Amino acid sequence: MAAHQEKKLSEERKDKNTQNDTRTSQVQWGRAWEVDWFSLASIFFLLMFAPLIVYYFIMSCDQYQCSLIDPLVDLLTGNKHLSDIWNKTPTLTYRAAGIYTLWVAFQVFLYVFVPDFCHKFLPGYVGGVQEGAVTPAGVVNKYEINGLQAWIITHALWFANAYYFHWFSPTIIFDNWIPLLWCANVLGYAVSTFAMIKSYFFPTNAKDCKFTGNFFYDYMMGIEFNPRIGKWFDFKLFFNGRPGIVAWTLINLSYAAKQQELYGQVTNSMILVNVLQ
Repeated sequence: MAAHQEKKLSEERKDKNTQNDTRTSQVQWGRAWEVDWFSLASIFFLLMFAPLIVYYFIMSCDQYQCSLIDPLVDLLTGNKHLSDIWNKTPTLTYRAAGIYTLWVAFQVFLYVFVPDFCHKFLPGYVGGVQEGAVTPAGVVNKYEINGLQAWIITHALWFANAYYFHWFSPTIIFDNWIPLLWCANVLGYAVSTFAMIKSYFFPTNAKDCKFTGNFFYDYMMGIEFNPRIGKWFDFKLFFNGRPGIVAWTLINLSYAAKQQELYGQVTNSMILVNVLQ
């Protein structure tokens, strides 16, 4: 009798521990199960206004010599209407779409198909195939860490083109700046939409999904912990670190090239931007 009771208590403790482990794993990563009003309001603000804020800054530089106040003054005083400002804004072009498509495709190629070699000769650099943290579902994903290599290859080709091949002008980013902005926004919303659809119909790991029941929160914050396509293409690692971050220094170089083209020299401030960023 005593042995039976002890066995029963042991099983109850085991079940309780299992439930606690499950509950702990469910709350390990930073996504709420329930959405409060402040979070939802923030989500609406970011989804609706983040692209517009970026556009406002770029438009101010393009049309108002980077003054953030003059556009508002013109609108409030009636000197200009929104349509006047919008009509001066470059639209999405096939050229920009082609440039951006080739850019993203090239970065995908470097990410997926070119194994890292930098870790073989750079002391202290951790590259190549590395394991990530254990997910709430107990999965340990592997990553090909080759971002530095992608940056080096990309910039080596950029300088080779600028000084030898001349396939395209080094000012190509500056010359297509606002149309490229539209391309980046289209890709951002397209990837977010695809990631959400994927989480419902073909998630990488169903146990690493977290649904709140709120469409807008799930859309903004993501449902899958590590959305992937195939074995190596990790959405977070790629889109957080490749199309934008690798392009950052190329953007600076393109602006420096445009300054050289227009004024015959590169200013000290532009040199500092390129060195420090």
